[in-house]
Amino acid sequence: MIGLIAVTAAGQGAAERLARAWPGETRGYPGPAAEAVPRAWAECDALVCFLATGATIRLVAPLLAGKHTDPAIVCVDEATRHAIALLGGHGPGAGGQPGANVLAARVAEVLGAEPVLSTATDQVGLPGLDTLGWPVEGAVAAVSRAMLDGDPVRLDSDATWPLPAFPPNVRLIQVPSDAPEADVTNRAHGTDEVGAGGAGAGGAGAGGAGAGGAGAGGAGAGGAGAGGAGAGGAGAGGAGAGGGSAGGGSAGGGSAGGGGQGDLILVTDRVVPVDGRTVVLRPPSLAVGVGASRGVSAEEVLGLIDATLAGAGLSPLSVAGLATVDAKADEPGITEAAARRGWALTTYPAEVLAAVPVPHPSDAARAAVGTPSVAEAAALTRGDVLVAVKQKSAMATAAVARIRPRGRLALVGLGPGARDLLPPRAVAELRRASVVAGLDQYLDQVRDLLRPGTRVLSSGLGDEEERARAAVAEAQGGCAVALVGSGDAGVYSMASPALSLAGGDIDVVTVPGITANLAAAALLGAPLGHDHAVISLSDLNTPWTVIERRVRAAAEGDFVVTFYNPRSRARDWQLRAALDLLGAHRPASTPAAIVRNADRPGQLITITTLGKLDTAAADMLSLVLVGGSTTRMVAGRMVTPRGYPWQP
Repeated sequence: MIGLIAVTAAGQGAAERLARAWPGETRGYPGPAAEAVPRAWAECDALVCFLATGATIRLVAPLLAGKHTDPAIVCVDEATRHAIALLGGHGPGAGGQPGANVLAARVAEVLGAEPVLSTATDQVGLPGLDTLGWPVEGAVAAVSRAMLDGDPVRLDSDATWPLPAFPPNVRLIQVPSDAPEADVTNRAHGTDEVGAGGAGAGGAGAGGAGAGGAGAGGAGAGGAGAGGAGAGGAGAGGAGAGGGSAGGGSAGGGSAGGGGQGDLILVTDRVVPVDGRTVVLRPPSLAVGVGASRGVSAEEVLGLIDATLAGAGLSPLSVAGLATVDAKADEPGITEAAARRGWALTTYPAEVLAAVPVPHPSDAARAAVGTPSVAEAAALTRGDVLVAVKQKSAMATAAVARIRPRGRLALVGLGPGARDLLPPRAVAELRRASVVAGLDQYLDQVRDLLRPGTRVLSSGLGDEEERARAAVAEAQGGCAVALVGSGDAGVYSMASPALSLAGGDIDVVTVPGITANLAAAALLGAPLGHDHAVISLSDLNTPWTVIERRVRAAAEGDFVVTFYNPRSRARDWQLRAALDLLGAHRPASTPAAIVRNADRPGQLITITTLGKLDTAAADMLSLVLVGGSTTRMVAGRMVTPRGYPWQP
């Protein structure tokens, strides 16, 4: 719940606007602020205070208890010009609230204000270690400061996860999740004795130059030297493991000083010691399978799960969810255990679990629920590799499987080109990605939005297949990838070729964008007010006979028609042919237009008629739009009536 504190008429009016915009999310606190703030503090996850920042600070100072329990606070000035993230910028705070930075952006959107953020990582475009959506342990402030100051920071990851890009001073050292337990302990202690004597695995980013890079054998090449960079294994016998990418870890200095000492970001589900220079990110990498007899208590289920995880040296913070057989979907002890920890509960039919090979089948389980295994089979169905075999208590069983990371491919439409028409969701995906691929001229439009350390895969016109393959391959490798195109990613853009190559082994999200067709239509009036068709006149990939058939069908159906790719130096007759096909079914006086560089520099709009349209004025930066039989000009604007009885 978001508490709204307002004491002036202007503040109360703005608070009412928020309440209307967020039904069910807010609660107003009338009365003097000195009384309202403590009540809201005790009852809400976040506060929006329509007060001066100084007054708010004095009111909340006696109430402060801790970063993860205090409500997030946003202050809004009397003129509603600024929404200031005052407390709990990153979150999560009370009730799991995402933080004041997110809340300030929401407030600003409703009130037309400017969000004011002061958190350092947000100001310089670095990912906040406590904003990645994963549980985090350790010295977040100290390691974040090292990132900000450009000091060497090691990013040790058990696997490649789809994390955002980290700056160049953060150097990846990837160690497999099945490495010996001692390796993980050594990493947390900063000794870098990972796979002692192993070969350097090459370098992330700039070829892994320096200590621990690709060398002959790599053993002992950790570069303790005279305080040299331990970029992949300092000390005698240390192995360079600089390969791979965990969310855009890029080439950098490695850990400064002998012995690999330095600040460390450790991405692991293992239980490791944490010191004042280490942050541990807990990925959602563990699936816990559970079985139980009727009447088991939640305490017994949780106790067994905790013991099973501890016995395998695994952190409960990395549990992605519980899994069991359908017959136990309503078992109170299991459902309550999942609810207490906030774990999702997934159930599977007995026949599905029965088909999973497991090390410890049980005839008793088969007789009871129709499958020889519940805990191990459910864990392996939800996960991939068993890392803790079945353990038993009096009335429950538990097993743990590790989930392989899935890469993420975001298909992002940049809109027609104007920055204010770039969807906010597209900006969020660009900043979430560690790898961004696209046509060079489109990438140039958004380079300033990318995080420092983002790897950019740029290619030229005609390389659509190469771009799609490269983006899908990076996602299959576990990275967070954004593949960009103009307009909407699914309309004459990169979504189709990419999804033709992408399998079910990656997650895909598509960001809608404003197409050139919509941008041009908005400049002309309302030409798309009724049924319309969009046709590309490029015959590079579509035979002209097919294009011609489609144009004729649109003409016969009386569709308003937009032509993409109307004319190029090598194709100078197709537009005239298409217009002639339309002209056979609608009068020469039908409104028509050419829009060049819609919402881009050099924009040019020519409104004419079907009979007078000059095809030489169109090129590959243009769209040609031809109205239907009902399209008319009204006050200089093209309008196609929707067909309402009252509409002339």
